[in-house]
Amino acid sequence: MQKVAIVTGATRGLGRTIALELSKSGYDIVVNYRKEDENLFSLISEIEGNGSKAFKFQADISDFEQVKGLIDFAVKEAGLDLLVNNAGITNDKLIARMSEQDFDSVIDINLKGTFNCIRHASKAMMKQKKGKIINISSVIGLIGNAGQANYAASKAGVIGLTKSAAKELAPFGVTVNAIAPGFIRTDMTDKLSEEVKKAILSNIPMRDMGEAKDVANLVKFLAHEDSRYITGQVINVDGGMVM
Repeated sequence: MQKVAIVTGATRGLGRTIALELSKSGYDIVVNYRKEDENLFSLISEIEGNGSKAFKFQADISDFEQVKGLIDFAVKEAGLDLLVNNAGITNDKLIARMSEQDFDSVIDINLKGTFNCIRHASKAMMKQKKGKIINISSVIGLIGNAGQANYAASKAGVIGLTKSAAKELAPFGVTVNAIAPGFIRTDMTDKLSEEVKKAILSNIPMRDMGEAKDVANLVKFLAHEDSRYITGQVINVDGGMVM
């Protein structure tokens, strides 16, 4: 029997790989997106090509009521077994140059958006007495980074939110965990100069960047019943960068 996963920010980057890998593992996917584009329609086609159903729902996850609509749609149309809070943005600047809007925009999507999704999904999962929530944080939330105070604060907040939600939802059979990726090879990192790449790799014991599939593989494990006794944890996928 197919299970159902919501993946926020699913049309590109980590979210896309997570959605596709879950669709290969017996999940129908509710694809959350902010705007319709080529990436959305190609993702839906690939999910269906994997033999799973794809449901699309447009929602800005920083908006409490839009997220309620997303969760209500999923529960009514398909069900809800797994929520992957992946959507996130960056807006990098040094603190001395960071405006209030620069800070708020990142917090609103990365942290408040994750809260909004958990807040609405938890009601359905508590009622059915089962479910899994996986939040995508970052190693930057553990160690900070110059020029990313807003991003670091948002991802550190996701870690605290994960642990609190895990304690509240565990009695209802719902697990909540976080994944903290390090430097993952993406279109963005591919554009970095060789000098910058060497500097990054010098801080990674494995001397290599991760792949999006490395993160997706952990999502699949945490989504599986084999992980039923794991909750409230933050697991790094970073080649040993943060120990």
